[in-house]
Amino acid sequence: MQAQDELPVWRSLLYVPVNVEKFVDKAHTRAADVIQLDLEDAVPPAEKAAARTLVEKNAARVRRGGSDVVVRINQPLSLAVRDIEHSICPDVDGLAITKADSASHVRLLDELVSELELKRGMPVGHTKFITMIETPDAFLRIDEIPRACPRVVAMNIGGEDFALNCDMLPDEDVLLHPKQRMIIAARAAGVMPLGFIGTVADFSDWDKFAAMVRKSRRFGFDGAGCIHPGQVKIVNAEYSPSAEEVAFARKVIEMNAKYAAEGRGSFQIDGKMIDIPIVVRAEKLLRRHEKILAREARTLAAAS
Repeated sequence: MQAQDELPVWRSLLYVPVNVEKFVDKAHTRAADVIQLDLEDAVPPAEKAAARTLVEKNAARVRRGGSDVVVRINQPLSLAVRDIEHSICPDVDGLAITKADSASHVRLLDELVSELELKRGMPVGHTKFITMIETPDAFLRIDEIPRACPRVVAMNIGGEDFALNCDMLPDEDVLLHPKQRMIIAARAAGVMPLGFIGTVADFSDWDKFAAMVRKSRRFGFDGAGCIHPGQVKIVNAEYSPSAEEVAFARKVIEMNAKYAAEGRGSFQIDGKMIDIPIVVRAEKLLRRHEKILAREARTLAAAS
């Protein structure tokens, strides 16, 4: 189980087909926390063998702007193994494990990655995992999957595939329960819940999209995949504490110290009752804010 403060800041994960040069070439300018090089849905079957040979070279290119790099690999296992063999290198920070089936499935891939890291002189554990829940069987094992190994730092529901495999429509109302269940399972395991309450596919109205992301953060998501560069700025902003939230959290911490010195465990600010859960929430928000500032400083330094 990961300690919350040890998790990376991955608000926006921009999908980039690893074999489409015009997207790869501009990826480092998009200011995404993560560039997610895609070997799965964005690459047709006939192109997958050639595409995986591009991972190491293109990972170095897309991280020039300060982004981390994750590679979304394929299922079945025969494809996953080949993808992993081409993806374990210092410039790849993680793998998105599509259609994660069980803890034993994740541990099998963990074993392969550890062997490759050792063979290539990398620290064992360098490569993190995002486990993607996309089948009803996997959903029934949603508590065990993120606990499979220490590499797992995040989990999500692959909405389109999950809905397809459950004979559902991928609507917000339909997927609300499974996504809420995933958030709770991720938090219990100490990993980041990624995704949106709504769909990532609709970017026809940016104001509507921003409102959906804002709502998603209220439900507990930490970050999400982006399929269009225009989504990145909105996702980064909405999955970050606002200036007002930071100011209020600082006031809560300051007032709590004052009243604690007087032997009081609760107090009020602007007519609102403040007690231990709100103080702890304020502390967590400020820690996340500081991590985001550090991440953005690294991005600026890389871009300059």
